[in-house]
Amino acid sequence: MNKIGFIGAGNLAHSMIKGLAQSNSSYQVFVHDIQKNKADSLAFKFNAKSCSFTEVVFNSDILVLAVKPKDIMELLQKLSSFTLEKKLIITVAAGISLRVYESLLPGTAIVRAMPNTSSAVLKSMSALVRGQYVTDQQMEVANKIFSCLGKVLWVEENKINAVTAVSGSGPAYFYLLTELMAKAGIKLGLTEEEADFLARETLIGVGKMLVEDKRSVEELRAAVTSPNGTTHAAITVFLENGLENIVSKALTAAANRALEMEGEYSGGCAKEGSY
Repeated sequence: MNKIGFIGAGNLAHSMIKGLAQSNSSYQVFVHDIQKNKADSLAFKFNAKSCSFTEVVFNSDILVLAVKPKDIMELLQKLSSFTLEKKLIITVAAGISLRVYESLLPGTAIVRAMPNTSSAVLKSMSALVRGQYVTDQQMEVANKIFSCLGKVLWVEENKINAVTAVSGSGPAYFYLLTELMAKAGIKLGLTEEEADFLARETLIGVGKMLVEDKRSVEELRAAVTSPNGTTHAAITVFLENGLENIVSKALTAAANRALEMEGEYSGGCAKEGSY
């Protein structure tokens, strides 16, 4: 199974295809998008093939559904007219349960995936959920694909909205903190270039420490936080102003939004017992 087709050529598809290209994987990649110029551009950039909807379905052993959640139902209706036996379908759309896919594409092997855009630099944290018709071999194939893009964690589907909140949307949280640190640095007298450079490089260093240092996150933080020092002063402000509660509320909002999307985009198939 070395022919992989992407339906949808948006940001996440771009990140995944770029990651596969950078990992020197042996996959032959096909791309389709309703905006043909987007598929053409992506295919040209990463030595893939831009093709029609019918071609991407017929040519691919593995189909990655990389369209927006609001477009999934229409896409599944189109796919239902094709013979999908022996194909592996991987969906990266948030907020749509496996039972929706399996009810509209009965008997089809579906893996629900939640990567993030760090797949573009081979540092994605991807969570995968195994559908009921996925064979052990297909599970290994999905694991291999996402391992090319970074780390993989298989979870039960009832945890996927939490995964979305933590790692799926997570890169944006760190970008926001980096952005805000740079803005604060400018207010303290740094130039925009200096503040941006310092904030970015600090985040990169922290990421490397988290990977290479075996101490817990709490221990790493404590090692930087001398009593009554500068870091302690900043951390105290964060905690006294409710940062822990803000983070908890923010991730809960993301998870709840994913849950809401199950109803919005799945229609009757999202209701209990409809499977």
